[in-house]
Amino acid sequence: MPQATSLTFDHRHKTFELRLTDDGALELYLDQCLRKRREMTGREPQYVWTNVELEWEEHHYIEARYWASTGRLNVTVNGKELLERQL
Repeated sequence: MPQATSLTFDHRHKTFELRLTDDGALELYLDQCLRKRREMTGREPQYVWTNVELEWEEHHYIEARYWASTGRLNVTVNGKELLERQL
């Protein structure tokens, strides 16, 4: 059974959080509001995303991919890598 894990990061004055829940789901939060949830299905990577408008109508497409088999987490903004971690 996966163990719950959380990673918080900031982008353009907004707080995002990625949660890996006890049941293996991947969740993406923006300012403590759940934006996307992806159940664990055995297919990799698990993928969540949100499109948010920040600062003067700039659109930011936040994507997170998680590979449970290796613990690798990759987060991009508009296709450019923001962070990569091992969970």
